[in-house]
Amino acid sequence: MQTLRFRLDGRELDAREGETILEAARRHGIAIPHLCWRPDLGVAGNCRTCLVEVEGEGRLAAACHRRVEPGMVVRARGGRAARVRRGVLELLLAEAGGALLRRDSELERWAEAEGARRDRFRPDPWPAADLSHPAIAVERGACIRCTRCVRACRTVQGHDVLGMAGRGAASRIAFDLDDPMGASLCVGCGECVQACPTGALAPAGGAALRQAKALTDSVCPYCGVGCQVRIHVHAGRVLRTEGLDGPSNRRRLCVKGRFGLDYVHHPERLTRPLVRLPDAPKDPDRLDGARTWFREADWDEALARAAGGLAALRARHGGGALAGFGSAKGSNEEAYLFQKLVRLGFGSHNVDHCTRLCHASSVAALLEGIGSGAVSNQIEEVLESEVLFLIGANPAANHPVAATFLRNAARAGATLIVADPRRTPLARDARLVLQFRPGSDVALLDALLHVIIHEEDLVDHDFVRARVDGFEALAAAVAPCTPERMAALCDVPADTLRAVARTYARARRAMILWGMGVSQHTHGTDNVRALIALALVTGQIGRRGTGLHPLRGQNNVQGASDAGLIPMMLPGYAPVADAEARVRFERLWGARLAAEPGLTVVEILDAAARGEIRGMYIVGENPAMSDPNLAHAREGLARLDHLVVQDLFLTETAALADVVLPASAHLEKLGSYTNTDRRVQLGRPALPLPGEARQDLWIITEMGRRLGLPWTHRGAAEVYDEMRAAIPALAGIPWRRLEREGAVTYPCPREDHPGHGVLFADGFPLPGGRARLVPATHRGPAEPPDRAYPWTLLTGRLLEHWHTGAMTRRAAVLDALEPEPVAFLHPEDLAALGLAPGAAVTVATRRGRVTARARPDPGLRRGEIFMPFCYREAAANLLTLDALDPWGRIPEFKCCAAALAPAGRAHGETGT
Repeated sequence: MQTLRFRLDGRELDAREGETILEAARRHGIAIPHLCWRPDLGVAGNCRTCLVEVEGEGRLAAACHRRVEPGMVVRARGGRAARVRRGVLELLLAEAGGALLRRDSELERWAEAEGARRDRFRPDPWPAADLSHPAIAVERGACIRCTRCVRACRTVQGHDVLGMAGRGAASRIAFDLDDPMGASLCVGCGECVQACPTGALAPAGGAALRQAKALTDSVCPYCGVGCQVRIHVHAGRVLRTEGLDGPSNRRRLCVKGRFGLDYVHHPERLTRPLVRLPDAPKDPDRLDGARTWFREADWDEALARAAGGLAALRARHGGGALAGFGSAKGSNEEAYLFQKLVRLGFGSHNVDHCTRLCHASSVAALLEGIGSGAVSNQIEEVLESEVLFLIGANPAANHPVAATFLRNAARAGATLIVADPRRTPLARDARLVLQFRPGSDVALLDALLHVIIHEEDLVDHDFVRARVDGFEALAAAVAPCTPERMAALCDVPADTLRAVARTYARARRAMILWGMGVSQHTHGTDNVRALIALALVTGQIGRRGTGLHPLRGQNNVQGASDAGLIPMMLPGYAPVADAEARVRFERLWGARLAAEPGLTVVEILDAAARGEIRGMYIVGENPAMSDPNLAHAREGLARLDHLVVQDLFLTETAALADVVLPASAHLEKLGSYTNTDRRVQLGRPALPLPGEARQDLWIITEMGRRLGLPWTHRGAAEVYDEMRAAIPALAGIPWRRLEREGAVTYPCPREDHPGHGVLFADGFPLPGGRARLVPATHRGPAEPPDRAYPWTLLTGRLLEHWHTGAMTRRAAVLDALEPEPVAFLHPEDLAALGLAPGAAVTVATRRGRVTARARPDPGLRRGEIFMPFCYREAAANLLTLDALDPWGRIPEFKCCAAALAPAGRAHGETGT
C-alpha cells in the first residue's frame, strides 16, 4: 500500500493511501476532537468538532472527512481551527444541558481537553427522560444529533430501530414505533448506548452517571461467539459492560452481554456450603421450597461429606456406579481437571456435559466425515462469502452478534438462504426462505444433493476425485430424491429446492451454518452428514468464505469438548477405545484408564433411575431443567444415593443434592475459553468472590485430593500447561501468549504461527487425507402428531434468556424484558381457539403438561407451538422426548407431538 508524507502541527508523518487526517493522526497517537465519527460507523461529518486548518486553503476542513494529500501541511493545535472547535464544543455543551451530562462522556472529555467553557451559552431546557425501556434510558436533552446511534443501530447491528424525526432545531432521536422507546422493536443490544458520545442514550438506572473505579478486559459468559468485553466496576459491583474490538465481535454485544452480568450480585447467590438435613425430602415436585432442606456448613465438613460419600460408593459398588457432569460455562482448565477427576478418581469414563444435548450429533458426523469436530471456518468470513446457507439456527436469538455479521453480509450483496421450520428474524434479510416441515431436514437436503448430482451436474469433480471417498454410494442414495418427491415430505416447493441447490453449488464461496435445529433430532447425525455432503461434492470447503460452521451454544462448549469432557473421547478427541491413546494418557497422568467408553448424559440419568448409577458430582450443569423428559431425569437425580452439586445458585438440580458447594462466577476467575471459531481467549477476574464461595479449580482439586489423587495444582496457568501437553492443537499457544495476545486460533503448531483460521486447505485428518461421504437416511420425527396430540411442539431459546435461565433470570434487565413463560402460536391458531394474546394456555405431551402465556408469532406454521425452555415455572423439557440419535446419542429436543387447550380445561375438552 502506498504511503504519503504530510505535516501535522510541525511533525512529519506518514499516511496510508486513502486515509483521512483524523485516521492518520489517531494512528500516530495524536488526539483531534471528534464526536460524530467512529471507526466502524463511516463518515457523517456533522459535528464539526474535528476542524483543522490546511495550509493554502481559505476554509477549515473536517479531519474525519478530508483525505491526506502528499505534502499537505495541517494545523490542529492553536490558531483559527482550535478557536472554532472550542466554540463548537461550547455550543454543544449548551445544547446538551451543560452540567447534567454524563461525567465520563466523550463530549465532556473533549470539552475539557479543548478548554471549552460551560457558561458561555445558556443551556437548552432539559426535557423529561424516557425511562420506558428496562435496559436503556433516553435523555433527549443530552442529544447533539451526531447520528452515531442511528448508524450503530442500522449499519452495525442491522436492527433499523433508531432514526431521526423532525426538521432543523426540532429534529430528534426517534424509534420505529416512535415514542416511547419501550414500545419500539428495540432488542436491547445497547449498540446505541456504546455509540452515544453524550449520555443521551445510557444504561437505565443511572449507571452512566458514576465513574468506574476498575476496568477489566475479559470475555462474555454467554453464547459461543466469544465477544470480548470490558467490565466497568464500581464499589464491587458491575456498573456496565462495553464491547471491545475483539476478533469475534468488533465492539458489538447483545442484550445479554451488555446488560445481563448482574446475576453475580443476586441475593440468591450461594456464599456458604450447604448440606442436606437428615430428614429433608428429595421431592422433584416440590423444588421451590428446597432452601429449607439444607443447613450451612464450613468447607472442611462440606468437602468431607461430598468426597466421602462418593468414595464410599466407589468402594461399595465400583467406579462404574459414579458419574460426573461438567460445564460448558466454566473454563478450559476446569473442564480438563474435572474430566481427569472422573476418569482417575472415579475409575470410569462416565463424564459428559451439555454438548451431548446440543451438538453431539454434529461432532459425530464431522469426525466421521472430515476428521475434525470443530468449525472449518470462522464467523468473520461470512463477509467474504457469496452465499450463506443457514439452517436450523436462529442466531438473532442464540448468537446475536454472529447474526449482525450475517446481516452485514446480506446487505452488502451476499445471498442469504434461511431454512427453518420457523420464519426467524434473519429471514427478513434472506433472498430464499425454506420454511420446512419439522423433522424433514434430510428430505430437504437430499433433494438439494439430487439436483446438484443428477439434474444439474454441479459437482466439483476435480475436488471429489482428489479428496473425497464415497461419492458413488452417495449419488446412488440420493438418486430417488427428486425435488418433487421430497417436496411432499418437507413441504417446500420443488422449484425453490432447485433454486437453492443451484445458488449454493454455483457460488465461488459458500458457507453452511447450522444450529441445534439440525442437531437435536434422532436423525441429527444424518442431518449433518447431508450438510457435509453438500460442501464436499461442490468443493465448498478448505478456502476462506466456505466451509461448515456448527454454531456453538455456550461460551465454552467447544473448549469443554476439546478438553475431554465427553465419555468416549479423551482430551483432543483421542478415542477411549484406542489402546495407543490410552497408553499416552496413562503415561501423562501416571494412572491406569478404563478401556470402555462411559455413558452419556441421558444414559447416565436413565441408569440412575434404574439404580445403576449411585452417585454423581455435577459442576455448573442443571440437568433438572436441561434434560429431555424432565420428570424422568429428575426421578433419576432424586434416586441417587449421593449427589454433589457445585454451582452459583440453588438450581433445580442443586435442590436435589446432598452437598452443595458455592462456586465462582465467570467474572470472578481467571481461565481460558474457546469460542465457536476455535479461538482460545483469556477470561480475567473483575470481581472478588462473595462470602465463602471458592474458585472452581480449587474445589475440584480438593475433591480430587480427598478421592485419593495426589494433586497440587496451583492455578489456571499450571492446569492449562498440562492440558496443552495433552492436546496437540494447542502446541503453539502457551499461557504467556494468551496473556499477551488475548485470543489465538487453534490448531496452532508453533508460537510464531497465527493459527489456522481455515481448515482442510491441503487435506483432511483422515486416512489418506481424504474426506468420507456417508449417505443420510430420512426417518422423520420420532414422535409425529396424531389424533390424540395433533400439534407439533418446537423448543428453543429466547434472545433475553439463556439455557436454563439460572443466570439470565437473575439478571434484572433480562428478566424485566421477558419475565414469564410464553408459548408462541400462529395468530390464526390463536384466533381459532378464541384466545387473546396473553391468555393462559396449557401445553401437554405424553410426558407432562405446563401452562404459559400465549403469544402470536406469524413466523410459525399453523399447528405448531414454540416454547423456550428457560422457565422453571413452565419447564418445556417436562414435555420433550428423550428418544436418542443412534450415533450422537443426542435427544429429540426439537419436535414432538403435543396437545393444547386454554388453561383450566383438560386435554380433549377443546378442539385440540
